[in-house]
Amino acid sequence: MEITHAAPVFHTKATEWGNEPVEAEAACIEAAKSNPAAFEPLYNRYRERIYHYLHTRVNNDEDAADLTQQVFLMAIDALPRYKQRGIPFIAWLFRIAHHTAVNAARRYKSSVSWDALPEIFHPVSPQSPEDLALKQETLAHLKSLIASLSPDKRELLALRFAAGLSAPQIAAIVGKKPETVKKQITRLITLLKEQNQHE
Repeated sequence: MEITHAAPVFHTKATEWGNEPVEAEAACIEAAKSNPAAFEPLYNRYRERIYHYLHTRVNNDEDAADLTQQVFLMAIDALPRYKQRGIPFIAWLFRIAHHTAVNAARRYKSSVSWDALPEIFHPVSPQSPEDLALKQETLAHLKSLIASLSPDKRELLALRFAAGLSAPQIAAIVGKKPETVKKQITRLITLLKEQNQHE
């Protein structure tokens, strides 16, 4: 397995394991505990999501790639101590990414990438110079709305839309109940839509 500094190329579903059972991942984790080379399938499966999540925190390809490398090196180092105990591997891995992002926040300005937002916020493709100007204005306004959110709310958006995690997975990372996380994300989306439409 080679961890590079280059930004990963995104291929939707390219690193999924298909319909393989959870036991396949568990077997891979156990093998990687004694043989770091066996970690490669896990790295390939989660690399893009970790990178995309971290990119929302630093908004720079090279820095996001460096942080992604740090996350996986820390994960390999900590893997022998990993025990499932009700916490899915993806939540454990994103906890490492979350702590890495928090530490990086001291050095980088935190933001949520436009690409990480759900399609409901994306304006229609421009058809004229006026449409293009309107799209740019809407984008700038939406970015300012997101920047005005508290760090914990921006984190929920990053985990949901950049990392593509479910409410139960996010709950395991941030230490809340899945129902609470789901409600908070729904409220955030509604709030952003309303503020974006009214201003």
